[in-house]
Amino acid sequence: MIEIRTHGRGGQGSVIASEILADAFFREGKFVQAFPAFGVERRGAPVMAFTRVSDTDIRERCQIYHPDHLVVLDSVLIDTVRITDGLKKGGWILINTGEDMKDSPLLKNNNVATVNASRIAIKHGLGSRSAPIVNTAIVGAFAAVTGLVSLDAVQEAIKAFVPLKEEENAAAAREAYENVTRIEMKK
Repeated sequence: MIEIRTHGRGGQGSVIASEILADAFFREGKFVQAFPAFGVERRGAPVMAFTRVSDTDIRERCQIYHPDHLVVLDSVLIDTVRITDGLKKGGWILINTGEDMKDSPLLKNNNVATVNASRIAIKHGLGSRSAPIVNTAIVGAFAAVTGLVSLDAVQEAIKAFVPLKEEENAAAAREAYENVTRIEMKK
């Protein structure tokens, strides 16, 4: 089983990102599960979303405590929330940032990938400058970084889950797929 934990802030699209990712895997013949975790304050507050992917039935019904991969929609959360807790060795941490992460302490035991999903979302008119909706861009980047799911499946899932601005969301996923930066862990 592959387990993915997404960290973001309410309004960025964490929950929809998890659902798009699950649907993309489902389209490739996998069993999937996706669900959110958040408190009563959703807009701007830290939220998590969980995605499980398997070749067989998924019987677990709990949060993901030991993810294979992490997706971070707001890089500020790296310093304020213990996002790497439980991450399995060798997993990817995909971060929405325009900053250079080559000297990040996260690289000590992890593979890190970055994509400026906020810039991509703004370019394609997804959300606003102050609150870009980065979900489709980040899912496109996840497909590129891990190679676990195809961009074609992501594009089909976007059609199913994003009724507004379908073309803009598909373009954002494609651009992020093509512009993600991978940084291998330091040994």
